[in-house]
Amino acid sequence: MKRRLPNILITGTPGTGKSTLSSEIGEQCSLEWINVGEVAKSGNFVEDYDENFDCHIIDEDQVVSELEDKMLEGGKIVDYHGCDFFPENWFDIVFVLTTDNTILYDRLVRRGYNGKKLENNIQCEIFQTLYDEAKGAYNPSIVFKLKSNTPEDMESNIEEICRWVEAYKSNNANG
Repeated sequence: MKRRLPNILITGTPGTGKSTLSSEIGEQCSLEWINVGEVAKSGNFVEDYDENFDCHIIDEDQVVSELEDKMLEGGKIVDYHGCDFFPENWFDIVFVLTTDNTILYDRLVRRGYNGKKLENNIQCEIFQTLYDEAKGAYNPSIVFKLKSNTPEDMESNIEEICRWVEAYKSNNANG
């Protein structure tokens, strides 16, 4: 079933600009921005707290159940650092944001990341963990890597994604 409006996944290591990009795309393209971390918090879909990484562990099944009907409507932009637990048919395109390690390191330190949490996120970026996860979870032809180092990169990414959304809308006007 083709949707009239697309569903987009924005993923990547924490600190790469997912929320900023998703918010802008949502506004400029009239898509509903879904921040999965916020959905998990507000719905209390949290299984545990990982002391080593200083973060909550979300109940992925509950999150998927909560979002299922919304995703069928189309017109959603989903923002989360993980992606392999979402159903494959939810997304029409997946964008993985990447940031140079020195820039990412500084961003994460400013957020208060340290120790194991900081080290793990930098390693995820070095080894392209989320890009590989996305290519493994979705048809690789819909997975695209976008640089997210500078405000100019952000503007370019917004323009590129908005152009893609407009093309999708034109091609699925009768969807």
